[in-house]
Amino acid sequence: QVQLVESGGGSVQAGGSLRLSCVVSGYTYQYMAWFRQAPGKEREWVATIAAGAGITWYADSVKGRFTISQDSAKDTLYLQMNSLKPEDSAMYYCAATDRKVIVVRAASYFDYWGQGTQVTVSS
Repeated sequence: QVQLVESGGGSVQAGGSLRLSCVVSGYTYQYMAWFRQAPGKEREWVATIAAGAGITWYADSVKGRFTISQDSAKDTLYLQMNSLKPEDSAMYYCAATDRKVIVVRAASYFDYWGQGTQVTVSS
């Protein structure tokens, strides 16, 4: 059974850091990603990693502050978030796909999703 379970969200002041984790079970994926959604806004792509090669892509809004990584031995996806801003506040979702060709920022290409973990950044 395919399952993605996020953890690590919480409340932090602006400038602080959080690390999100997503335990991935039940399948080996080609690509994994983080998306986020704030209340009243559309889901926004954050970052993607190619699971085999480890190549990463980032949204401009988080580039230089966030780092996506994986620990294959632990079947875990991470998102290290530094220099957090209030506008980073959202529900964060991990996603995965076994498709070999995707548009890295398009949610429609990701077939498996976690339940989300809340991140709140106060000013």
